[in-house]
Amino acid sequence: MEIVYVYTRKRSEFGRPCSFSDRPAKVNVDIPPDPSMASGFILRDPVDSYVQHTSDMSEHEVNTERVEVESRGVNHVEGGWPKDINPQEVEQTIRFRKKVEKDENYINTITHLGTLMEHCVKQNNAINIYEEYFEEEEMAEAEDEPPSAKTINVISKLTSFFNVLLSKRDPNVTKRTATHLSWHPDTRKKLAVAYSSLEFQKNMKDMSFDSYIWDLENPNKPELVLKPSSPLVTLEYNPKDSHVLVGGCYNGQMAYWDTRKGGLPVEVSTVEVSHRDPVYGAIWLQSKTGTECFSASTDGQVLWWDVRKLSEPTEALVLDITRKGLLENALGAVSLEFEPTMPTKFMVGTEQGIVIACNRKAKTPPEKITSTYSSHHGPVYALARNPFYPKIFLTVGDWTARIWSEEHKESAIMWTKYHLSYLTDGCWSTVRPAVFFTTRSDGTLDVWDFLFKQKDPSLSLKVCDEPLSSLRLQDNGCVVGCGSKLGTVTLLEISSGLCTLQRNEKTLANAMFERETKREKILEARHRELRLKERARSEGQDTEVEEKPAESPREVLNRTRREFFEVIEMELQRRAQAETQHLRGKVPGVGRTGNRSRDSLPRGRGRGSASAFQVKDRAGEEVAAAQREESQLPKDREEEEEEEKDAT
Repeated sequence: MEIVYVYTRKRSEFGRPCSFSDRPAKVNVDIPPDPSMASGFILRDPVDSYVQHTSDMSEHEVNTERVEVESRGVNHVEGGWPKDINPQEVEQTIRFRKKVEKDENYINTITHLGTLMEHCVKQNNAINIYEEYFEEEEMAEAEDEPPSAKTINVISKLTSFFNVLLSKRDPNVTKRTATHLSWHPDTRKKLAVAYSSLEFQKNMKDMSFDSYIWDLENPNKPELVLKPSSPLVTLEYNPKDSHVLVGGCYNGQMAYWDTRKGGLPVEVSTVEVSHRDPVYGAIWLQSKTGTECFSASTDGQVLWWDVRKLSEPTEALVLDITRKGLLENALGAVSLEFEPTMPTKFMVGTEQGIVIACNRKAKTPPEKITSTYSSHHGPVYALARNPFYPKIFLTVGDWTARIWSEEHKESAIMWTKYHLSYLTDGCWSTVRPAVFFTTRSDGTLDVWDFLFKQKDPSLSLKVCDEPLSSLRLQDNGCVVGCGSKLGTVTLLEISSGLCTLQRNEKTLANAMFERETKREKILEARHRELRLKERARSEGQDTEVEEKPAESPREVLNRTRREFFEVIEMELQRRAQAETQHLRGKVPGVGRTGNRSRDSLPRGRGRGSASAFQVKDRAGEEVAAAQREESQLPKDREEEEEEEKDAT
């Protein structure tokens, strides 16, 4: 090995710290420009150059396994008993408790623990650890924020298992529609979705009937699979018992589930006493037992049920607006509305675009239908009362959404513009009285705030490419779920400005509702007055015609003859004047003028009589006979003129 360089250093210099000092800058090399070299360069225009100052990087992808979350529960049973005591025997347990309570050690322990517990309780009462100190500033920031929404979760419906876990996709060729959504009443983490295909001709024999309950913290797998006998069109949680759900099936049956007992229904109504068409609405009633509900279907019936006994309905109502109670005249129901603050009243939206207001506690079935509202050109897909003002309700159908007042039945007090696509569902905001949501068949979610803007929605968001079919808002008003025709459920978080009650909003909204209701009443009164005047005018004309005396047939003939000759005379005068003006414009000739005058007059009379027949054709056979007599005169006159021409 050849040594080229050798570096030597004293041992004492190893590890010695460096000593730095400041000194002025020094120029090591200075190369001035040389003008003589400019002739050797050529100017380039333009010049593209780039310099890369970063190090080369390579992109790598790593697919990590998703953490699976599973819900588990623990059932705690009273324990700690000695072996010689059976906890099921009440007498033994009471005897043992009395023995323990007399022990001095037990009394001292309880006294010590009681003191510590009392200190903790007093401390919690003295200090609120959840107090918000800057709530006003947050509200001020929220008011300035523009309306917006963001997608927080997307649930794609699969029939049995998930492609993430077992790589199995939905075996159904025809995707099912998410027809109804229902939020868990106690927690906001669960969502029940009813799936069914409402297109009868596209239903397959092997199509799944299952519906699902989703846990939003684990959207890869449904928490529970509901297995009805027919696809569910509607599904609702019981607000008093979150373990119980009621569902309306495609074949008209009613079923209810207890999630503690699995996915099979606890009880199903028999086909003979159920609806004849799909159940589009099912709502729980406010009752002491918490087991009563009612349903509506396109077969024209509203049925009341007790889920403890689904063998037959407790009550029925036929939606016949003629109040005859005939099922063949009933209107099919596609939406249902019930307000707990008005337990006896409910409303039904029909296929024919009519909203029917009903009262369950009326004495007779015809009296149960209290009023009707002609709202839309097609089915009323959504019907909802305002949670702050129950007399104001929202209807969604055809291309518009309309706001109605119970006090005014002739027309809506407010309505949206006509959209290019159909509206499919809608609901009010649960926290703001002036905000409501609508979905469209082009996959758009519209948020309307009519205190801010009346002609256009405050926020329009394209959720998906397929039509949206269902809509449901959480009770806090911040998260909205949208179901699509292909079974995809999208959850969106609304901006705080749209889900926070604004200052004086209730007062302003109430004032607007009252003002619009009063305006519609004034317009309706004016229209009613004009219709009465028009009716009175038409009736007056009819009476004048009736007061004229009836003419005899002879008088009718004389009047017709007189009018006929007047028309003949007027026609002759007109033709004579036209002939005179025509002759004045030419050189006069005696024979020619005389022949022309004699030739033109009878022909004019002949043509005049023909026109008179066309004008005055009034009087039956008598008039026709009179006209034939008069028409004979011009013919004789024409024969005489022809003889005079031959002689000349």
